[in-house]
Amino acid sequence: MDRETAAPTVEQLPGPVASELIEYHHQAAAKSTYVYDFVWDITADAEGPFCTDADGNVLLDFTSHVAAAPLGYNNPMLMDKLREFDLVDPLKIAGQDFYISTGGPPEESELPGPAHLMNTLTDITSQYDMDTVFLSNSGAEAVENAMKICYDHCEQPKYGLTFEGAFHGRTLGALSLNRSKSVHRRDFPELSGIHDVPHDLAGVERLREKLDPKHGHIPAEQVAFLILEPVQGEGGYRVPSAEFMAAVDDLCTEYDIPLIADEIQSGVGRTGEMWASDHYAFDPDVITSAKALRVGATIGRSELFPDETARISSTWGAGDVIASMQGALTLAAIEDHDLMANAAQKGVALLERLTAMQDEHDAVVEDVRGLGLMAAIEFDTAEHRDDVMEAALQRGLLTLGCGRKSLRLLPPLDVRDRELAIAGELLKESIATVEPVTSANTGQYAN
Repeated sequence: MDRETAAPTVEQLPGPVASELIEYHHQAAAKSTYVYDFVWDITADAEGPFCTDADGNVLLDFTSHVAAAPLGYNNPMLMDKLREFDLVDPLKIAGQDFYISTGGPPEESELPGPAHLMNTLTDITSQYDMDTVFLSNSGAEAVENAMKICYDHCEQPKYGLTFEGAFHGRTLGALSLNRSKSVHRRDFPELSGIHDVPHDLAGVERLREKLDPKHGHIPAEQVAFLILEPVQGEGGYRVPSAEFMAAVDDLCTEYDIPLIADEIQSGVGRTGEMWASDHYAFDPDVITSAKALRVGATIGRSELFPDETARISSTWGAGDVIASMQGALTLAAIEDHDLMANAAQKGVALLERLTAMQDEHDAVVEDVRGLGLMAAIEFDTAEHRDDVMEAALQRGLLTLGCGRKSLRLLPPLDVRDRELAIAGELLKESIATVEPVTSANTGQYAN
């Protein structure tokens, strides 16, 4: 496949082979969230945002596996380095408490290991004085460990603070923080003491009322943490104002509340900066990362982490040799190829395209928003959003939903103008399938 000439081609989705594989998959798989009937053929051609399904259909993937594949498919920035590594077994070993060598002393190793990744993470969070990392298996686990170190650090831990629309993972502890969809938490036991407020300036003022020493009902010294996404993901790609983020930072500073920035979807160059937090006058105490990083990571200052060695643990996190290597190489590629600048520039171009679509289809498109290559289109109804996603899929464009009625786009960080143009045309065509048609004779909308 040549990325310069590849184009989406769809005969039938799902095709016969994909349909058979889907049926086979569900014979043993537990029920989970399935967005569409797309079956990626890992043995077929794929490059950049283009990939091939089990029936030979070529699709343009503008989801980047929910930001978990920041460089797209088979990117030479990554693959050329990985080819140098002769795979060994086991590739997953004990975890952070097991040491790994990739050949020679650290400064001479051509292939990075978990220790290289952790040291790189402290380098790219040095603006927040972060110097300590704990690697784990997933974003949810990174959030769990962030909560644990904050609870451990607080002398009287009783409360945690979160925002409406928040999504922080699906493990049992992290579920207590979620406020995006009730189905995520329904019927599960929850951590006590978690309070939520609206994701706006009024919400921060509400927190001030709750924490007020004279009139509030939450003692600030018992608040272990406040957690937020610098750009909300599952909640609808809500980009906060600078004033909101500054107010959050002021509140946490005033009451000495550790601030956890959940950068699992927004971090690692996605917004045009290494961290979405970097766009704001905002100093997190802990950053959680995963997805694009290939492993989970809880990053903070050493004084926040427990002194007792058994307080946090992970079976495989830092012991996944390939994942840690991919994470370190991804960070290197972002730096070496100036991909944050590309994400910022192409993000502006993407929003301009989406805004033009909103102007043309304002009967069904209510809002366009985003930061860097995190972009969303909000429709008038969830049904129209779903119909546009399906129409786009049938034309060979992969997208994702978020919030109640929004569609999100996450192209690879090295996305090119040609690919944005193709996606734009396919999306325009897809929106037109739900746009009411104006009747010249009646002046009314006709179906």
